[in-house]
Amino acid sequence: MNGDDVADVVYGPYWFAGPEYKTKHEIYDPVPQDTNLYADHLFSWLHDFNSDGWNDVFVVGFPGTPAYVYENPKADGFDSHWKKHQVFDWVSNESPQLINIFGDERPELVCTRDGFFGFATVNWDKPFATWAFHPISDRIAAPRFGHGLGIGEVNGDGRMDVIQSRGWFEQPAKDADSSRWLLHETSFSNAYGGAEMHVYDVDGDGDNDIITSHAAHEFGLGWYEQVVDGDEMAFRHHLIMGSHPSENKYGILFSELHSVNLTDMDGDGLKDIVTGKTYWSHHKQSPMWDSGAVTYWFKLVRNTGGVDWIPQRADSEAGIGRQLSVVDINSDGLPDIVVGGMKGVHVLTHRIKSVSQAEWQGAQPKGYEGEKLPSLKGTKASRGPKSEIDAKSGKATGAIEGESKGNRYRAVQQPAGQSHRT
Repeated sequence: MNGDDVADVVYGPYWFAGPEYKTKHEIYDPVPQDTNLYADHLFSWLHDFNSDGWNDVFVVGFPGTPAYVYENPKADGFDSHWKKHQVFDWVSNESPQLINIFGDERPELVCTRDGFFGFATVNWDKPFATWAFHPISDRIAAPRFGHGLGIGEVNGDGRMDVIQSRGWFEQPAKDADSSRWLLHETSFSNAYGGAEMHVYDVDGDGDNDIITSHAAHEFGLGWYEQVVDGDEMAFRHHLIMGSHPSENKYGILFSELHSVNLTDMDGDGLKDIVTGKTYWSHHKQSPMWDSGAVTYWFKLVRNTGGVDWIPQRADSEAGIGRQLSVVDINSDGLPDIVVGGMKGVHVLTHRIKSVSQAEWQGAQPKGYEGEKLPSLKGTKASRGPKSEIDAKSGKATGAIEGESKGNRYRAVQQPAGQSHRT
């Protein structure tokens, strides 16, 4: 932020000067945060938008509100508030990302707006003017909120695609900023969607898989293995952590995985999952809302048995907020973790020390041997035989569709965290 080549930290209205992070400077007027309300600053990214050699701060707030760039005043202006520029009027989805999707070394804002998936581009001649939104879908996204969004190369054509909880949009070879992208419908969540979604060859078989949390305010973490049969592409779900300790090989369980990062944490050449509990993400509405605000990374291991994700706890009280950053803040070659949320802002410094074999072994997570979930295996139906399912339609043979009989009830999809009556 200040040109000294040392990483600094931005958290809400403040930036903290590294490497000690004890001195804070105001970017804009700070207002006390009522913990029973939601914040108006959920995401921030650093980028030199006007190419003056100083990083500006791009801020996205509560879903459905505008986005702003705060222009870096340079060293002589750090005692005053930064100039604020509204650059976009409406950012939706709760995992927007400022990322390069076209390979030109300049980022775009990937998000939803008014029910459309798409991206906003910067006018680099006038970077603080209004950014242009380019819809890539029909109006199928949640108008304001929505969970689960990612960017990555899915099908091996060399172009970055957009992933969401109900499928992925294939980037076209031309006119990507003025056309609808082909939607490949599939499920990437056993709930309503989680956080940032990642595209990565998890099992090392040469094609890319999908990594995602399942429910931002509840439970679930998994990866979807890409399976190709001729011209057909499908994705097979593998659960890493569910809603019960027995659904993780090591008995790990926490909720509110509202941010997910993917980084090689231990230098073995494989990318690991970094996530944790977004403490107070929905206040007292989320299950296990009052359990520890943990931060974890899951080490990816490939072996003859397939894939394993070995959990490593980085911290017990910091949590992760809506966004977590993994960066080498002290230039020692080790990735560190920076998080901010209702627990405040924390820098988790990665350290290595030599230990004995016994100490190392004692620190490794143990396999889960506790209570299992109830199973229906071996049970018999007590209300007659199961219906025969038609292979083509997927419906019960001879069944009558409710709508054909004038059924006046319909299903309503409700945004996460809201209730309704029917």
